[in-house]
Amino acid sequence: MMRHAYVASVALWLLAACTLREVRQPSRRVFGRLPSPDGRPVEEFTLTNAHGLEVRAINYGAIITVIRTPDRSRKLADIVFGFDSLQGYLEHSPYFGAIVGRFANRVAQGQFTLDGVTYHLARNDGPNSLHGGLRGFDKVVWTAEPLQSDSGAGVAFHYRSPDSEEGYPGTVDVVVTYTLTARDELVVDYTATTDKATPINLSQHTYWNLHGDGQGDILDHVLTLDASAYTPVDSTLIPTGEIAAVAGTPFDFRSPTAIGARIEQPNKQLRFGKGYDHNWVLDRPAGDLVRAARVVDSTSGRTLEISTTEPGIQVYSGNFLDGTVTGKHGVVYRHRAALCLETQHFPDSPNHPNFPSTILRPGEMYRSRTVFSFGLLP
Repeated sequence: MMRHAYVASVALWLLAACTLREVRQPSRRVFGRLPSPDGRPVEEFTLTNAHGLEVRAINYGAIITVIRTPDRSRKLADIVFGFDSLQGYLEHSPYFGAIVGRFANRVAQGQFTLDGVTYHLARNDGPNSLHGGLRGFDKVVWTAEPLQSDSGAGVAFHYRSPDSEEGYPGTVDVVVTYTLTARDELVVDYTATTDKATPINLSQHTYWNLHGDGQGDILDHVLTLDASAYTPVDSTLIPTGEIAAVAGTPFDFRSPTAIGARIEQPNKQLRFGKGYDHNWVLDRPAGDLVRAARVVDSTSGRTLEISTTEPGIQVYSGNFLDGTVTGKHGVVYRHRAALCLETQHFPDSPNHPNFPSTILRPGEMYRSRTVFSFGLLP
């Protein structure tokens, strides 16, 4: 028995050592500096694995700036939108690659009532509050530390949001960790604690184009969603409170379907969103981490699969990209040139008692995990 135990322990050690060789020590560099009088440096962290996958992120907004993956001929390309310099992220606000919060997505009329108190938020999206307000988590400097473990190479970002920031109650400590594994996964872990009851809804707002380097649009990307229902919206993109079946509608992606296949159909919900900008209600069989979405680009052969512990996923088909923003390498980001897949609790949840609760209370721990798995068609 002792010999078997020894052999097993050696095997586990060798497996761990092999895994560590397949993920490399994170590197860091100064990406830019905040304007005077602040002047603080913003750092960029680079994660790589033995297969050539590369993820870069900065501690301004915990923004993912680059994800480079191979196509079927093993040629690497960047499959996310962003800017070459910090200045681009400071001057423009499409939420490229950012962590959005304290409440991702929209809150109707910029207000909610919690424990008998009504709180008022900035209205930065027509009559509503969007992605945490005027200065959400995407526009602050996080502290950051690289890390390496048996599971991969990563970077942990921390931000302390003070009481009443953007109108939200409570001081909230948030940690978001990005880990690139040897299995070609980007694991995003979120935790948060608070000293007062407050809504928390965090998400990663990367814009994807699997063609790579901002080439073409995403209408030919084939999408599958593990969701039998979605939350219809009003004309300001606030959920009505209904949870509606997708069957028989342009929102049925239970079978692989090109994003552009039905996006122009005469449908009130598509008209409100100017395309897809809606929350899907995920089917949740037993298990905390379930598949939410799969995206396939047959041109490059790249695939992206998303699993999450969250109850919903927002699909945004780049409807408001209009050619006025120039991104990395001088590429102009045009209409529907990228796709967002934001794992989340439902929009406007504090105002809908029938939605899963987003209220975090003192003594509780907010935990969430989303896994982005990169692959290739056979």
